[in-house]
Amino acid sequence: MHTDLWNYALTLYTRPGVEAACLELQALGGDVCLLLCATWLQARGVAVLGERAQALQELAEPWQRDVVAPLRSLRQQWRATASGDTQLAALREQVKGLELQAEKALLERLQERSQQWPVGSHEPADDWLARLAPDQALHHDALVQLRVAAAALQDAEGA
Repeated sequence: MHTDLWNYALTLYTRPGVEAACLELQALGGDVCLLLCATWLQARGVAVLGERAQALQELAEPWQRDVVAPLRSLRQQWRATASGDTQLAALREQVKGLELQAEKALLERLQERSQQWPVGSHEPADDWLARLAPDQALHHDALVQLRVAAAALQDAEGA
């Protein structure tokens, strides 16, 4: 199993259906970085505690709001115009790169925040995704898809 969150997230994101599920969850108000972190913590057997979930949310929310969201908004705003303007298209790709770097930085921060939490507690009641997903996503097919893909990755890596 990947020990670092960034490489775990990259591997999970490339699995069939995960990108689409993450985009659907994002449209429902979910923080994709937080949800990928949730699956990583689940795979590592980190016990779900309310204060841990709150700490991750308090770390992620301002970074998403102040850093990632403005970059994403700008990139999306330029989509139509950039299709006919090569210079703007190049700038848009740079913004996309910055957005990815910002998401990587958030994943690194989430990992750092959770690094000292004990691993190996596979309590059946522990469910990081249920704790960190927005309420409107709790019974959505996209959350099920992400959960299934994360479990399949864990099985494939023999965790």
